[in-house]
Amino acid sequence: MSGVVVEKFTGPASLIQGLKKLRTSGVTPRALLFLALSPDGTIHVAVPADAEQFTSFKVGEKLALVWPLEGRYFHFDSVHRLPGDFVLWNGDRRLKDPGDATEVAQLIASFLKGMSAKNVLFGCTPHQPGSWLAEGKNVVPLHEQGVCDVVPVAQGLFARRVMDHRLFFLPFAQLASTGRVDGWAPVYEAPLGNLLMLERRVMGDRLVLSCERGLVEVDVSSVPQIRETARATTNGSMGIVGRIDGGAFAVTSGTPQPWGLDETRPALLIGSPGDTLSDLGKALAIDLPTG
Repeated sequence: MSGVVVEKFTGPASLIQGLKKLRTSGVTPRALLFLALSPDGTIHVAVPADAEQFTSFKVGEKLALVWPLEGRYFHFDSVHRLPGDFVLWNGDRRLKDPGDATEVAQLIASFLKGMSAKNVLFGCTPHQPGSWLAEGKNVVPLHEQGVCDVVPVAQGLFARRVMDHRLFFLPFAQLASTGRVDGWAPVYEAPLGNLLMLERRVMGDRLVLSCERGLVEVDVSSVPQIRETARATTNGSMGIVGRIDGGAFAVTSGTPQPWGLDETRPALLIGSPGDTLSDLGKALAIDLPTG
């Protein structure tokens, strides 16, 4: 990685023009490395300094990057375009404070649409998790209902609830027909305590749940039937935020709390001969840093 450049925009109107210029210069969703707001509402978009990496950057590699600026920032974790006019974003629950997070998320969703992309994931930063679902001007802060770390699949949305050991699911069909977001149903009970973090995207129909006492990988191909495929017991300080095709896992570490993983660090890319949790367990002959 040759470096990170942070572009600054004074507000949504400025971001519109900025995204147009970034797209013209060859920036793709893969090249959007970080997205953050400062308390005054300034929008910060980080991209690779090397233009040759605009199309080659991998999601797992993003998760291992360090945010390059000092100061107080409220970070997005991901933005997703959903069926219909719905937009979902995860990130720091303080994103509401500057006041323009919804417009920023929707502008990023428009950028994704123009690039025929469904989502963008950003670098790993420490914060209390928040999740929002918007349809036009109607915005629901899902974390105020206890729902966070929302992960879309073709059939609907997975999420965890704070202080809960279960995985929840909301079908798109139900959301589209009712417009309500209170229909989350439990579809799996984790055997290793409260869910502290969900892997940020499903790959190969598999999703890793980071729990108080370890990691559980589940097969979600037949939701609402969920099948456990592997588990690994840990002290709860390890969280899986993503993986790269070919075997490397993006593994963060932090302080386990009943509500989630606190003070998470940039992920480490841990290679393995495959890309399942069982493969990761074989590769974890090294210790994650604690400082």
